[in-house]
Amino acid sequence: MSQRDHELIEHILRGSHSAFAELVDAYKDRAFTLAMRMLKNRADAEEALQDAFVRVFKSLKTFKNEANFSTWLYRIVYNVCLTAIRKRGEHLLVKLDDEDCKNEFSSGEISPLEALESAEIQQIMDVEIKRLPPNYGAIFTLFYVQEMSYDDICTVTGMPLGTVKTQLHRARLLLKKNVERHFTERPIVPQKL
Repeated sequence: MSQRDHELIEHILRGSHSAFAELVDAYKDRAFTLAMRMLKNRADAEEALQDAFVRVFKSLKTFKNEANFSTWLYRIVYNVCLTAIRKRGEHLLVKLDDEDCKNEFSSGEISPLEALESAEIQQIMDVEIKRLPPNYGAIFTLFYVQEMSYDDICTVTGMPLGTVKTQLHRARLLLKKNVERHFTERPIVPQKL
């Protein structure tokens, strides 16, 4: 855990509301990204984030300083979002055919992730990441946006390592398939310089 997080937590436990505001400010954007990936609705994500920070405030005295605060926070955000998804009666995952799982990027082709130089491709990627099923979007966000390790993602989600790796793999496959669909529906015309 960072020294600053440790100091802020100590101040919060002594009753400092401004320290809590600073802690919220430090993590709100990344936590909101996770909530949006899962809930896919700004109002729902804002409500979930507010609920998560209330839970953090109420439970901060139980936080163990050995762990990263961010991992603990994302675990709470993840669980709040899961509860919201379940209340809506939605499914967390999408089934992929076994054939899809066998077809990773071949060594000769350029993956959509490698083609992010184009602003148009970046825009397509953003749209398709938002369309990922909630669990896939969450794990994809934790791994690529939050740059969390597999172990930290396991802690946040409560999933075994194999499940995290499988779901991240399936998220990448689904993302690849959906991005490629954009290019098979209409050809890319090279721009003249």
